[in-house]
Amino acid sequence: MKNVSLIRTALGAAAALGASIALAAPVRYTIDPDHTYPSFQADHMGGLSNWRGKFNRSSGFVVLDRQAGSGTLEVTVDTSSLDFGHDKMNEHAKSDEIFDVAGHPTAVYKGTLKDFKDGAPTRVDGVLTLKGVSKPLELTVNSFLCKPNPMTGKEVCGADASASFDRDEFGVDYGKAYGFKMETTLQIQVEAIRDDETK
Repeated sequence: MKNVSLIRTALGAAAALGASIALAAPVRYTIDPDHTYPSFQADHMGGLSNWRGKFNRSSGFVVLDRQAGSGTLEVTVDTSSLDFGHDKMNEHAKSDEIFDVAGHPTAVYKGTLKDFKDGAPTRVDGVLTLKGVSKPLELTVNSFLCKPNPMTGKEVCGADASASFDRDEFGVDYGKAYGFKMETTLQIQVEAIRDDETK
């Protein structure tokens, strides 16, 4: 009887360990393109006004291990989906003078989730590739939440992130000769659906 009890105890511990490992396993989420719109703000005419635009099409994924406090992400943005809400501005921005969409149809950001607090990352260390130039870019995660979507029941993670960079460092320097400021502010809203719940 003593041996049986020991076996049962060992089996119970193994099952608990297995459950713990399963719980700690990284989970992959696919970005929801209908709820993800990277946007940006850039100077016009050296302080005359600020122009704001967004990209209407993006894709990618997030791999998240909340228990371990780690994760990665990769986002690809379709630069031809640029939208200022102004047709002529859109056309000019897509030309080779600015984004050169024909030569560089995508922008890519790859990063590692960092500094978790209560299971949520507070920043991302990553690299932005824009117009063929790759440079480090750190994102500040202003909010992050994972929860079941109340309408679908599927688990969704969402975040709001921001960053600033000088666009001329990526070869997007149109207007610099006219006194345009090169600092560009990013505001990124993103939602991603857990892969095993996307069907």
